[in-house]
Amino acid sequence: MAAAPRDGGRVGMRILRHLFSGPWQVHRRFQKAAMRRIGEAITQSEHSHAGELRFAVEAGLHWQNLLYGMTARQRAVEVFSHLKIWDTEQNSGVLIYLLLADHDVEIVADRGIHAKVGMQGWQEICHMMENRFRAGEFERGVLEGVDSITMLLQQHFPSDKNTNPNELPDTPVVL
Repeated sequence: MAAAPRDGGRVGMRILRHLFSGPWQVHRRFQKAAMRRIGEAITQSEHSHAGELRFAVEAGLHWQNLLYGMTARQRAVEVFSHLKIWDTEQNSGVLIYLLLADHDVEIVADRGIHAKVGMQGWQEICHMMENRFRAGEFERGVLEGVDSITMLLQQHFPSDKNTNPNELPDTPVVL
């Protein structure tokens, strides 16, 4: 008889957290007014640079993804592709992805901006946001994340006021 894996308890708890999570958890942490303010912050941000920024939040993963061991990072990359954030003219799209059941925030950036910022730069923003989330400050955490990313996009992709189309929707996405 094979021994049970040591992390079986953690895996089981993760599965339970995801199975018992739902849209109500997203709406409890991000009420309509908060989502509107986040969308407005993204719109304002994009007027100041040539990048595109999206925010997506998900309560929990589908049970099949859990069985295959999908991580928040893998899901964020999938969402990045699904929302076509990679499809910007200057390769300057950035996704902030929040997976509530795992208490995990991931930033996925297109190759143009990622080459200039690097993984460590994105991880610093994620850690700052996660600290806010641990304190129960979900809206503030996202808004500070948007501000931090805005500064990076302003630095590396300054706005040309004459040709700065809004290539992607600014409204937050609840998955």
